[in-house]
Amino acid sequence: MKRKIIKIDLDKCNGCGLCLPNCPEGALQLIDGKARLISDLFCDGLGACIGHCPEGAILQEEREAEEYDERRVMENIVSQGPGVILAHVQHLREHNQKEYLDQALGYLKEREVHVDLRQVDPPAETGGLRPGGCPGAQAVSFSPGRQPFSDTGPHSSQLTHWPIQLHLINPLAPHYRDSGLLLAADCVAYALGGFHEDYLRGKSLAIACPKLDDGQEVYIEKLQAMIDRAQIRSITVMMMQVPCCGGLLRLAGRAAALASRKVPVKYSIVGVRGEILQEGVMPDALATMT
Repeated sequence: MKRKIIKIDLDKCNGCGLCLPNCPEGALQLIDGKARLISDLFCDGLGACIGHCPEGAILQEEREAEEYDERRVMENIVSQGPGVILAHVQHLREHNQKEYLDQALGYLKEREVHVDLRQVDPPAETGGLRPGGCPGAQAVSFSPGRQPFSDTGPHSSQLTHWPIQLHLINPLAPHYRDSGLLLAADCVAYALGGFHEDYLRGKSLAIACPKLDDGQEVYIEKLQAMIDRAQIRSITVMMMQVPCCGGLLRLAGRAAALASRKVPVKYSIVGVRGEILQEGVMPDALATMT
């Protein structure tokens, strides 16, 4: 199957080994002075090791690879003791991998392996964000603000989850499942006074800048995953009137064309003075050509 998996640039790797303890799945080993991916089966492709490489030698790529097997991984992890078990469970929770987490917890229950999982529960006082982790990489769902929305009083936020930047989101996070996705250019919320109440309310959100963001092929992959796997109901693209913003609609159209499910792709163009200049629905034929 084709999926995301870790790739190691051996020319950059200096053999420091800092990546190894940050891969509790056991997919990495030091061999001949270099970090090596020893098993596709053990690598979940989420990239917990990437930020611990001082040389930038670890990347993600998408290629044909053996399907990740959580139960096989757990066999390896349990043998390494409670600390590694907790690190693995925390890793799955922070990346919102519910399916793999359920399999891991099921394995522990079946084998009667007892660990104090309260140590990896996100504390309520931090809003679900774990101290010491990167808040931008931890998926969190919450209720929208309850302040009354009016022209004179406090305005409530209609955001229901974090993160929202398209590079950081997990497309399979619970808040995207069966939702209407609002895909907004970064500048839209600043230009459009009624953004939260009139457009964000009741929708999940992802933001991106088609001019400045790198690695936009990943955006297409994530949007396609939202359509096919998270089963989103629609995509509404909100972009500014400036020409470069049209790239966001093209990304959404390309993802919609590649997906096996068909969802409507709507769009709104926002003027720099905060007015809606145009609204419409992208025709299927246009999405196919994008």
